[in-house]
Amino acid sequence: MNYTYYPGCSLSASAMEYDVSTRTLMAFLGASLTDIDDWNCCGATAAPATSALLSLALGARNLALAEKMAPGSDILVPCSACYLNLKKAAADRNKDAEIARKIDSILAEESLTITKPPEVRHLLDILVNDVTAPAIEAKTTRPLKGLKIAPYYGCQCLRPYRVFDDPEDPVSMEGLVEACGATVFDWDMGASCCGASNMSTKPDSARKLVQKILMQARGADAIVTVCPMCQLNLEGFQRQVSQDAGSDLSISILYLPQVIGLALGLTESDVKLDKNLAVTRKFKEKLLLAVS
Repeated sequence: MNYTYYPGCSLSASAMEYDVSTRTLMAFLGASLTDIDDWNCCGATAAPATSALLSLALGARNLALAEKMAPGSDILVPCSACYLNLKKAAADRNKDAEIARKIDSILAEESLTITKPPEVRHLLDILVNDVTAPAIEAKTTRPLKGLKIAPYYGCQCLRPYRVFDDPEDPVSMEGLVEACGATVFDWDMGASCCGASNMSTKPDSARKLVQKILMQARGADAIVTVCPMCQLNLEGFQRQVSQDAGSDLSISILYLPQVIGLALGLTESDVKLDKNLAVTRKFKEKLLLAVS
């Protein structure tokens, strides 16, 4: 399994534990990740509001760099926003000749071209369909027995591109959680919005969304995510949300490769669990009991 790798901005800074745990897990599973040389920001949320063409050109440049470096290789993208923006750049260029002409003109300034855009794939897609849950189960040496894990997908890895799961009723993460020996927490908030960047612009509204998610997760030992924005909102605002609700809604929030890595025998240091903002003492005690 060989992939070009697009970390994106969040994984290079505030979500470095997602980057490290992804790289470490994929290497442990025998996959080779090669960073896209000179990659740039995908545009995130800001670029589309500034210029539709700019947002597409930013994503397209990464596609062109990846194709030049490793023709035919899929791009593995852990961040859901980056996945969405790179996916959109490829899709819009493919379906609109005028957009393609404008994008290609911009790329030509750096002598870059897109002949056959590489397939943009989310980490979750690759874990489910390339690695597979049975393979993870076979490599699990420290099953996470006794832990109830709530899979949280968020919006952008599922919508609007229906590629590897049902956007309204996603289940792809469940098999991976079970392969790790944990129990899937039964809830219906996995595809609900966390508020995303509205936590900065409309915090009251965003906190209500986070509160609803955390309240539904009561009874779980942890929520597992595949998106840096979701991770930040769910773990970074628990104190405020708990105050708003008048109830303690604290819960551990982990990235999926951290959970899988721990089950496969990687250490807490290997997956940078100390970098997470929300890991409860109760969770650490149950984790220690499960893997000992």
